[in-house]
Amino acid sequence: MESGGYHILVIEDEQPIRRFLRASLEDAGYRVSEAASGVDGLRAAAGQPPDVVVLDLGLPDQDGQDVLMRLREWYRSPILILSARDQEAQKVQALDHGADDYVTKPFSMGELLARLRVALRHAHHVGPEGTTVLIGDLEVDLAARIVRVQGEPIHLTPIEYKLLTTMMKHAGKVLTHRFLLREVWGPQDSQENHYLRVFVAGLRRKIEEDSARPRYILTEQGVGYRFASE
Repeated sequence: MESGGYHILVIEDEQPIRRFLRASLEDAGYRVSEAASGVDGLRAAAGQPPDVVVLDLGLPDQDGQDVLMRLREWYRSPILILSARDQEAQKVQALDHGADDYVTKPFSMGELLARLRVALRHAHHVGPEGTTVLIGDLEVDLAARIVRVQGEPIHLTPIEYKLLTTMMKHAGKVLTHRFLLREVWGPQDSQENHYLRVFVAGLRRKIEEDSARPRYILTEQGVGYRFASE
C-alpha cells in the first residue's frame, strides 16, 4: 500500500484505459473516480475535489487543454496529463497552462505510479523565510541565503541563487523554459532560452557531483527542467 489512500480522478474517454487505470491504481491503494468527458470531469472535480487529476487531452466534447485551464481557475492540487499527443509544443502548452507533469501514451504503469508519487510529495517545497531546505546533500538556508553542498558553503551569484530556489520551490514538477525565464529574469526575457542554458550549466557545475550526469537539475528535452525531489 504505497498511496496513503489518496483520491485520484481519471478524466479519460477510452473505457479500456479507464478500466486498466482503475484496477492498477486501486491495487496500489488509491481511491479512484472516473469521468468520460470534459464536462463530467469538471463536474466531478468540483463535487468531490480529488488529490490528483489524471487528464487525457483527447476528450470527445472539448479539448483537454481547455479542461486543464478551467480546472486551474480554482483547483490547486496536482494535474497529470496522460495523452497520445507527444509533440513538444503540446507538452509545453499543457505545462504552461498549469499541468504538473505529462505522461505520453503508450505508458508503463510503473512510470505513471512514480509520477503520481512525485506529484503528491510536497515535503521539500520552499517554505517561509527563516527555514532551511534540504534535498539530498544540498542545503539552502533561506534566512541567511547560504547554500551548502555536503555541508560546505558554496558561492552563487544572485541569478544562480534565484534560479536554484525557484526550482527547489517546485521540486518534482516539470518547469518550462518560459516559466523559469519569467520567474528569474522577468517577462521581458521570457524567450531568451540561451540565458537559461548558460545559468543552468553554471549551477550544475557548483551543486552537482558530476555535472554531465546531474542528480538534481534534470533536463526535460525540449520542454524545460525538473528539480529532483529526493
